[in-house]
Amino acid sequence: MSARAKCLAALTVLALLGIGPIPTTTLLGFYVVLRRPRWFRDLIADLYAEADDSPSPERGR
Repeated sequence: MSARAKCLAALTVLALLGIGPIPTTTLLGFYVVLRRPRWFRDLIADLYAEADDSPSPERGR
């Protein structure tokens, strides 16, 4: 599964969980900012690697 698909799935789950009384997205954000987990850095690196691999549109049109 690509990194984009993983992010989309995770954001969908977080949006569904956000309906409840516990602010899961905020808590996850605090965790990422305070702890800086390795899985988050790897995910961001994978996202940027996929963006570098995709063909860029021709400029000048």
